[in-house]
Amino acid sequence: MDKIALEGMEFFAYHGFYEEERKIGNKYGVDVEVSTDFSLAAEQDDLSGTVNYESLYKIVKNQMETPSKLLEHIGNRIVENIFEIHPLVKEAKVVIRKFNPPIGGVCKASVITIHRQK
Repeated sequence: MDKIALEGMEFFAYHGFYEEERKIGNKYGVDVEVSTDFSLAAEQDDLSGTVNYESLYKIVKNQMETPSKLLEHIGNRIVENIFEIHPLVKEAKVVIRKFNPPIGGVCKASVITIHRQK
């Protein structure tokens, strides 16, 4: 199975369990990896035989713009959208990092990973 990934996407968004987090906002990092068969695109140099990574970026961007309490919820929506929009995708992995989470101490990031197969 072939893989396509976008790594290190960054967003400022308004997510968090606490209402204050959803008002103030925070910086987030997102990585997405999808598994598909892009042999046709590789042979024919044709975008229709693969997953357009610009489309993957738009899916992530749209979901990051929708305030949510939990990173798990955002990640699940991203995966569901990928499967819905890209039927060639067989597997998707999403990693979301919340930088400097409000946990009362020093922590570079809290991280969730969602890995789903069709």
